[in-house]
Amino acid sequence: MTEQNQRVIRWGILGLGGISNSFTSELVNTPGAKVCAVAARSKEKAEQFAAKFSVSRAYGSYKELTHDPEIDIVYIGTIHPAHKDNVMDCLRRGKSVLCEKPFTMNADEAREIADYARERGLFVMEAMWTRFLPAIVQVRKWLADGRVGEVKLLKAEFGFDAGWNPEGRLLNKELGGGTLLDAGIYPVSLASMVFGMQPSRIVSSAHIGETGVDEQYSVIFEYEGGAMAALQGSVRLQMNNDAWLYGTKGKIHIPEFLAAKKATLYPNDGEPETFKDDRTLGGQNFQALEAMRCLLMGKTGSSVMPIDETVDIMGTMDAIRAQWDLRYNVK
Repeated sequence: MTEQNQRVIRWGILGLGGISNSFTSELVNTPGAKVCAVAARSKEKAEQFAAKFSVSRAYGSYKELTHDPEIDIVYIGTIHPAHKDNVMDCLRRGKSVLCEKPFTMNADEAREIADYARERGLFVMEAMWTRFLPAIVQVRKWLADGRVGEVKLLKAEFGFDAGWNPEGRLLNKELGGGTLLDAGIYPVSLASMVFGMQPSRIVSSAHIGETGVDEQYSVIFEYEGGAMAALQGSVRLQMNNDAWLYGTKGKIHIPEFLAAKKATLYPNDGEPETFKDDRTLGGQNFQALEAMRCLLMGKTGSSVMPIDETVDIMGTMDAIRAQWDLRYNVK
């Protein structure tokens, strides 16, 4: 980036579904960000989206956006199986990337992206927005300060009832459907953040539904040193969506951890301490701020959501699905 535009990061939005709508609605109100172009597979959809957010350029193909010379970073909100090709197309044109979760369909795809971005010196990050929420930032601080001692057990779940729509994205195997890749990745990523490593042993079970994807799952992670995580997820069941961290000196409760606005520390000795986040926005803007901070500092990755950790998490999910004999048709 040149000296003239160091204060403003110029964004492109690729794929204009519901998640991109949520992200863009906050990005347009984020200081230092300018949404310059959007792209869909149809010109009409792109123009409607652009009009809604007062964006000057609307493209009817993804390729046009990747060739736009005035874009610094592209947010990718397409369906899961398209992520790898979409990210690589952006990187080949010299664009940095913030890509929705799951970053790719498997670890091999994620590793290919990571290697290429590193070779080209380009920023790339998985859009695991939960990591950047103030309440989760506070939880990391409590952990780093040793407030609960050594965490020995994490219990976390995320599930919602998407209804029965076999042709829809969540239950369609060809579209990368299933719980683990969509809802289930959040507890798995939380466990990676809490323990700072991937499990040494995995025990899991899933219900594979009529469409051939996991409609719900349970998994137990075991770690070196005796720590454990018990995680659940579903796209057919409405769950509490809470997380509990149990340590040798106390515990932490994160209600509705995916979009956490509160976290409470319960020390074994002392009074509870609650952190509350009174933001009015949904929270998608915090990951955008992190991406822009990294770009302005010349970094190719975030220390909060490193690309190598993303690759490792994808590897863990590959191992879980292998236990269910659940495989997707990818290149």
